[in-house]
Amino acid sequence: MSGLEDLYREIILDHYRNPRNRGELASPPAVRSEGFNPLCGDEVVVYLDLDGDGDRIADVKVSGQGCSISQSSASMMSSAVKGASLAEARALTRAFKALMSIHESRLDGDGDGSGTDTPSPDPEVSLGDLAALQGVVKFPVRIKCATLSWNTLAAGLDDAEATASA
Repeated sequence: MSGLEDLYREIILDHYRNPRNRGELASPPAVRSEGFNPLCGDEVVVYLDLDGDGDRIADVKVSGQGCSISQSSASMMSSAVKGASLAEARALTRAFKALMSIHESRLDGDGDGSGTDTPSPDPEVSLGDLAALQGVVKFPVRIKCATLSWNTLAAGLDDAEATASA
């Protein structure tokens, strides 16, 4: 196993063992969104508290249970979007989901098939630790584990925007 794969594994395990932003927020005022993957039993609940203007994520909490990939992804997602504008959170969601849809043969720019280069689905969006999950695309059945929290976040953002405009 390469050093980069070892590093990525450590990042994933760290987020699984020491999840960031774990807990709940009072709902309301926070928006609560639930996600469930019936194929493997992963569950994620995302709580979003927007700032007074309704255009920035003032706080985010996640709860739930499931495999290390789903729970690590939820932890990384919460860290990445906390304090972000809604537009930034949506752009990050699109970039992460694009990362999860990239075929492994396109992950490598040097043509040796090793898959060691980090893809850049949107050069304007920095994925940071989220790039550690890029290896999930080699296991298509696990992609839903990695994207569960992101789909739940997207639903929460939709609900938050609908509530703010009502």
